[in-house]
Amino acid sequence: MKMKRPTFTLMTLAVGLAFAEGACAGDFLATYRLARQNDAQFASARASLEAGLEKLPQGRAQLLPVINAAGNTTHNDVDNKTTDTQFSFNSNGWSVTLTQPLFRWQNLVAYKQSAYQVLQAEAQFGQATQDLIVRVAQAYFDVLAAQDNLDFSKANKIAIAEQLAQAKRNFEVGTATITDTNEAQARYDLATAQEISANNAGEVAQQSLQQIIGRAPDALTPLRSKLQLDPPQPAVMDDWVKSARANNFVVKGNEAVFEISTREVDRQRAGHYPNIDVVASFQDNTTQNVQTGGARSNVTQGQVALQLNLPLYAGGSVLSRTREAVGLKEKARHDLETSRRAAEFNARQSYLNVTNGMAQVTALEQALVSSETALQSNKVGYEVGVRINIDVLNAQQQVFQTKRDLSRARYDTILHGLRLKAASGSLSEGDAEAVNRLLGYDQPAPASPAPKPRR
Repeated sequence: MKMKRPTFTLMTLAVGLAFAEGACAGDFLATYRLARQNDAQFASARASLEAGLEKLPQGRAQLLPVINAAGNTTHNDVDNKTTDTQFSFNSNGWSVTLTQPLFRWQNLVAYKQSAYQVLQAEAQFGQATQDLIVRVAQAYFDVLAAQDNLDFSKANKIAIAEQLAQAKRNFEVGTATITDTNEAQARYDLATAQEISANNAGEVAQQSLQQIIGRAPDALTPLRSKLQLDPPQPAVMDDWVKSARANNFVVKGNEAVFEISTREVDRQRAGHYPNIDVVASFQDNTTQNVQTGGARSNVTQGQVALQLNLPLYAGGSVLSRTREAVGLKEKARHDLETSRRAAEFNARQSYLNVTNGMAQVTALEQALVSSETALQSNKVGYEVGVRINIDVLNAQQQVFQTKRDLSRARYDTILHGLRLKAASGSLSEGDAEAVNRLLGYDQPAPASPAPKPRR
């Protein structure tokens, strides 16, 4: 069951700076490939695919001839009371039987089912492959987000410590009250607690990624600070929804299940149909009779027969299994519709999350500029006496909160882009490579040349 898939270009993720040559061991693509080798969940899906592919030869085997061989040797002890004679002899024999089904409707239906069982296994593996990319991306960006949060917490703590020291100096010289010192001390203690929490969250995120890749992750390559996220292409939600309804791997798997269940009704009804086989056999039997002076008797026999079996009554089990199959077919029909609706919903949700996430990133970038400006203004105002210490602390907290939110929004937008492609059934390693091109270390700005001394 092959379905044509409309070609959609995934949301293009372009970076503002050139990608550094060579990928380090801790970049996203290397992490994903490591997960393909070591993730137990993906290995289970791969083994399930290998098992599922065997359904086709198993179904085909029911249409091919079956050959059986048998042999026997028998020791005979005879005691004839009438003639008052006793004697012993051996009899040996062997046979070969070939059975070729000519008409077994249930076997033909089972063969057709096996083709759909293979499609089901392939769809399940396709879904597992997409899930792996999303799981690796989620774990990878969770580690980066935790590291960002820890860095922001440390920087915030350092800034508060400086503010606390300044408040103490101002109190000692009498230009500030003890309230400023207490407020700064409270913020410093809170920042210490936040740093401990951020450090713990980072360790948990590292363990989560390690569970997927099978080893402790290397230092991960972060996102570039300057990057541009382009909207999904095509930029029409309904196109993604149509693609999800037709190409989503869960939908494809359920389509295969529905086809299997439809044919299962025919297979169970075939319990009433006759079976016609061609049966060919060859037998060879040898007997050594003591009564005839040990003469050996050898008989060979070959047969070719057309065999008809007609089931007449099986206690109502055929009708019962047929009704069961009809019920399971209806269940499969509703499961298929449920998966289509879920795929549509996931596509709509992911599309909105991507577009709204991009807008949120833009808004947070502007908010960060405004927050940093407000912080500088509050610092100047505090120095000249028009702002109090709590104003500076609040502005400082706002800056770090905005940085953290901006970092998380970037990660989430990229993740939603991957989920959008997964919903449409088109997520692949090429998309992992696209994400990888967003990573890299920012190059420091070149230093300005020193001014030449005037002569």
